[in-house]
Amino acid sequence: MDGIINVYKEKGFTSHDVVAKLRGILRMKKIGHTGTLDPAAEGVLPVCLGKGTRLCDMLTDKTKTYRAVLLLGQETDTQDTTGVVQAEYPVHVTEEEVRKAIVSFLGDYMQIPPMYSALKVNGKKLYELARQGKEVERQARPVQILDIQIESIDLPRATFFVTCSKGTYIRTLCHDIGEKLGCGGCMEKLIRTRVDRFAIGDSLRLSEVEALAKAGQIEDRIVPVDGMFEDCPAYVSESEVLDKLLQNGNPFPKGLGPRDGCLVQIGSSLAEHQVSADGNSEMVLPDSGIIRVYDSANQFIGLYAYQPEKKQWKPRKIFLGGE
Repeated sequence: MDGIINVYKEKGFTSHDVVAKLRGILRMKKIGHTGTLDPAAEGVLPVCLGKGTRLCDMLTDKTKTYRAVLLLGQETDTQDTTGVVQAEYPVHVTEEEVRKAIVSFLGDYMQIPPMYSALKVNGKKLYELARQGKEVERQARPVQILDIQIESIDLPRATFFVTCSKGTYIRTLCHDIGEKLGCGGCMEKLIRTRVDRFAIGDSLRLSEVEALAKAGQIEDRIVPVDGMFEDCPAYVSESEVLDKLLQNGNPFPKGLGPRDGCLVQIGSSLAEHQVSADGNSEMVLPDSGIIRVYDSANQFIGLYAYQPEKKQWKPRKIFLGGE
């Protein structure tokens, strides 16, 4: 099986636990997740299977949406309620002040990563140093809060949805909101509701994956690798000569005539072709962007990007080949 499955990571599991259990359920080794969720967090965890593992780095960069519960009046060493309480403060802020503080983080801001994280400093993971009682200086990193929608405020708690860029720590966002309000804060609950196209409503718990696998129906819930690039125009080879070029991961020139082997756009009309001097049709490829390419057997080869200076299409990501 090659592709991506939308798993609902349940509370108490690590992301690595999910991968380990899926290896047993699906009886395959080549499996990887696309972005760690803390054990106390739950929600959408896209998991890549087989050739789909080549997508892991691409999916990690995608925007994510979370539903978070902020608890005001408390600060912990982990910035969530699983940690050791370091300070407690009375909460005298108003609902309107909380609302303004939360939405003030919309846009770009410099965020200092938490000590309890997998980031490395001088070759050591921060959480390993934190468990030894050590704290080191961390450089603030630019993150982007793309959207914040407040669901409810019932002090000392506030519940909100946040859509953010790669590398954003929601625990730290909660801590920073509490710090801005002057009463401290930490994250009490976190559910990831979306990663790119993968929504929580379509996710499967491990027990559901196991049941579908036993019934022989799991492949219906796996998004194929090329399905991740539906926004890119698709082209298919019309000759074995061109197949060999593509299957070896070689670039190909923009203009492909009958002698070279044509590329034909899937679902294209005759208007998208031009007739060459010998009377044969020739595909007119775009001058920019990224296309997905298939061989003449409709096997997905990979993504190609146009190089205008060389007037050729060069492989950007190849998915052909064994696991």
